[in-house]
Amino acid sequence: MTVNLVTPDRRILLETERLVLRRYERDDLDRLTRLNTDPEVMRYIGDGSLRDREQTHAGIVRANRIYDMYPGLGFWVAEEKKTHRFLGVFALIYIPKTVEVEVGYRLMKSAWGRGYATEGARALVRYGLFEVGLDRVVGLTHKENDPSKHVLMKAGLQPRGMGHYYDKELCYFVAERAKAV
Repeated sequence: MTVNLVTPDRRILLETERLVLRRYERDDLDRLTRLNTDPEVMRYIGDGSLRDREQTHAGIVRANRIYDMYPGLGFWVAEEKKTHRFLGVFALIYIPKTVEVEVGYRLMKSAWGRGYATEGARALVRYGLFEVGLDRVVGLTHKENDPSKHVLMKAGLQPRGMGHYYDKELCYFVAERAKAV
């Protein structure tokens, strides 16, 4: 997989064969609200609650602070490289109340089953390990979320049992720089 870091203007984090991951922008509010108000998309995000336009706006504001507070980490809009079609969101963020950095993703249903989650997660894991310099990146998912488990493993993370995060027991996956190819 080819990953190009395209950061001179700091707007675009990286490009893969089919994806562009870029910073949130003001114009993303409607697209992100559509993503955040889909019950199927949000089922395994946080407590599963939907986020209205106001909550989504507040999330964009928080995301924009993360870029400065934690260089190299954050949330990025995923677009299809050829068409610039909005696909969803990827993240490389600290898990609250820990020192662990988690890779995450949330995609529009129209993007499910096309390999975008794996492609983006794999690129962010490599970016985190080799560009940011993290020793490890973790992935978390609900026990019953088999598609997400599959994505994490295809992205290079190995299952390590269960862990208590976000006030629930979640499946815990790890990728380590020392073991990455």
